[in-house]
Amino acid sequence: MFSNEIDNAVTPLVDFKPGTAVQIQSDREQFLGVAYVNPHALICARIVGKSPTQRLDRALITDRLRTALALRERLSDQPYDRLVFGESDALPGLVLDRYGSIVVGQISTAGMEALKDEVAAAVRTVLEPSGFLWKNDSGARDLEQLPEYVEVAFGAIPDHVEVLESGLKFTAPLREGQKTGWFYDQTANRRRLLRYLPTGARVLDVCSYAGAWAITALKNGAGSARCVDSSELALGFATRNAQANGVLLETLRADAFDSMKLLREKGERFDAVILDPPAFIKRKKDIPQGIAAYRKLNQLALNLIDGDGLLVSCSCSYHLTGDELGGAIQTAARHTNRFVQILESGGQSPDHPVHPAIAETRYLKAFFCRVTKDDA
Repeated sequence: MFSNEIDNAVTPLVDFKPGTAVQIQSDREQFLGVAYVNPHALICARIVGKSPTQRLDRALITDRLRTALALRERLSDQPYDRLVFGESDALPGLVLDRYGSIVVGQISTAGMEALKDEVAAAVRTVLEPSGFLWKNDSGARDLEQLPEYVEVAFGAIPDHVEVLESGLKFTAPLREGQKTGWFYDQTANRRRLLRYLPTGARVLDVCSYAGAWAITALKNGAGSARCVDSSELALGFATRNAQANGVLLETLRADAFDSMKLLREKGERFDAVILDPPAFIKRKKDIPQGIAAYRKLNQLALNLIDGDGLLVSCSCSYHLTGDELGGAIQTAARHTNRFVQILESGGQSPDHPVHPAIAETRYLKAFFCRVTKDDA
């Protein structure tokens, strides 16, 4: 519910404390749902239940955790996944990721922050993990006027976490890592890569983080791979992960745009380039500038692809549509004299389910493109 949808004359938002449980009623006093409220946010209320007797308590969270767990256990027999994906798992404002016996949580709303202790208790009951870490350091909390912090809810928390993905073992930083430590949303797309990867390919993994794309390629027929990232910490883990999986990996610490310009100037070419950048568009007003950034990034990548190659172009910007990303790729192709064929498009992995009524839950785009010279 948005703040401009509320009849403040009847129920002034300022009268509510952030996180308070409320009932939502229409202007005809028809019950719409049980929600929690934050008068300071544009999205001032988020519906959690459809029964007027529903209580926002530990029992509710425990029940929904069990429902979420049942799906993930169907998807994999290994406890490495996103266990809770906010509204898509009927727990708005909450994300939970599993790393074996370690659980990492993120809260983005005042309503869920008020239930933080109940969430921790429910996690202990349902999963019995050895440790649970709150990694509440996302900038999204600013929208709800929440402070950023990282703290241990219970148990022993290591400095890094282990991840099993598609038969490979990775290590990622935890407290200092990005998001909750790993990007489980790209798991299915990294599997898709194998279908299109040329044998013996020279691979460039741009915005590589801990090297999952590059190492997956190397373990499945690529001849060489280089990771580019601006984070020394991330590249250190990429090198560590390559060694653990028995492959050799080159790394380059640099800005994504600058690095591809430099590689082109040096005459380096690749058979596959993977672009997995952070979101360039975080607000609607950023759309024009963001589209230009995606176009430029893809143009730089296309200039590095030799002959008949592969471009994997991703975007996690919700405000960028798939058609707009495709348009950015095509514009980039036109400016580089390349012919691009989109072979497949992917989204986030199924442990990040889409809520059909909430478009924001469908955010990740990944285009797998064949690239050749445009001789027409």
